[in-house]
Amino acid sequence: LVEVTGPLPAAGGPPPGDEVLREAAIAFGGWGSPVLDQALLDRMPALEAFFYGAGSIRGIATPAFWARGIPLTSSYAANAVPVAEFAEAQIILALKRAWPLAAACHRQRRNTRESIAGAYGTTVGLVGLGMIGKLTARRLQTHETRVLAYDPFVTQQQADALDLRVTMTPLETLFAACEAVSLHAPNIPATRGMITRALLASMKPYATLINTARGALIDEPGLLEVLADRPDLTALLDVTDPEPPAPGSPLFTLPNVFLTPHIAGSMAGECHRMGQLAVEECRRFLRGEPLQWAITREMAEHMA
Repeated sequence: LVEVTGPLPAAGGPPPGDEVLREAAIAFGGWGSPVLDQALLDRMPALEAFFYGAGSIRGIATPAFWARGIPLTSSYAANAVPVAEFAEAQIILALKRAWPLAAACHRQRRNTRESIAGAYGTTVGLVGLGMIGKLTARRLQTHETRVLAYDPFVTQQQADALDLRVTMTPLETLFAACEAVSLHAPNIPATRGMITRALLASMKPYATLINTARGALIDEPGLLEVLADRPDLTALLDVTDPEPPAPGSPLFTLPNVFLTPHIAGSMAGECHRMGQLAVEECRRFLRGEPLQWAITREMAEHMA
């Protein structure tokens, strides 16, 4: 087996030399990997497996790749860990209204405490119960919050079998009942713009919207309207669409919007966890064992 051990170039850049590509049976990739399109695959006739040491494979897997039937694994489960950690932290801070109260202290030069729900017994909503949503639900168990969840692909029976301790509910019920709503749905055609103006306007007084998923999930014009009309609401946005927001966007100036630059996912040393998962999958492949984190074309249609 010939292994491509170095980072593959970004899409549009020159791939490794033809001799290496022609003999390569195993390849590793990560953020910045080239698209696995027909042109590249034609130069890699011996490729038997691709181990992706990052999360979403949406940007690299093509119909031509799926047609080859090559095993593909993703380290999305490893990348989910820091995202769930970040979401948990943002939810707890939201239930203390830490961000807006800190901003008020800075602006008014005095301490103020108002409309703080706290975590114990408070209702939190999770939109999406994929890997990140599940991890976040489990982390919230230690805070004794009541968790509502929405995911059209997860039934109450399935959630109970996983001991997630969530109540599956319609999206409208979730937004109207929760002190904090955290988004964890994938960016697929069915979910784009799913967080509508009406849902946002229905949120409880002093509630918080948290997005560590994808900016395209939210109807941004609707969000801007609601936040301008409802200064009691708070939006904690780690992702936007586009990213960063367009120059002059009100997201930069609305006092109840707090932006972070897409930092929820793996950063610095956290990336080692993703690489380790890819290496372990390769070892399973070489031993002829079933792959734990293989992605199928059907799975990819519902993943971020």
